Amino acid sequence: MEQIRSFIAIELPDELKLALARLQEILRPGSEKWVKWVDPYGIHLTLKFLGNIGVDKISRITRAIEAAAQGIPPFHLEVSNLGAFPNLRQVQVVWVGVGGEIDRLRELQQRLDSHLVPLGFSAEKREFTAHLTLARLRNQAPPDERQRLGQRIAATRFENAHPIEVAAINLMKSQLTREGAIYSKISSVGLNKPLSTATA
Repeated sequence: MEQIRSFIAIELPDELKLALARLQEILRPGSEKWVKWVDPYGIHLTLKFLGNIGVDKISRITRAIEAAAQGIPPFHLEVSNLGAFPNLRQVQVVWVGVGGEIDRLRELQQRLDSHLVPLGFSAEKREFTAHLTLARLRNQAPPDERQRLGQRIAATRFENAHPIEVAAINLMKSQLTREGAIYSKISSVGLNKPLSTATA
């Protein structure tokens, strides 16, 4: 059975992706061998990483997404700030925070979790933290490089006027290549829409 690497995510508006690309250029110091920058035009707000799934599971997963989206109307998000995991002195991941109607986003993520458990997917153990990943530092990055990037992050203001209007969530395919991941949409589910009657 063919396997595909997949995840469930919210698509970002093109204007925001362009703003994230500009932000990366501000943070990027030129030639930076310790940092792996994420392609800004491939950034999504990921709700659930599914890993490798059989193509025969796609329709059941899509129906689980539809069930999770029931009763949740479209909502509004916005990018809020710039930071790093685990902190600015030991930077491992560079991120942009997400604000707005976060309670509705968390409810959607929790409902996705519960509807996917019967299909064999594990529930998330860590609390869901909405963010957009801009970069990851390579494991070999020395402490002073991590601190330097943390200082640039602390000194950079990111104010973005492009809202994220969430009206649908997507089941995505991630194909890994030498040039990076290529993303494509498998299915899209509108919020608060009737359940489909398709059979798997």
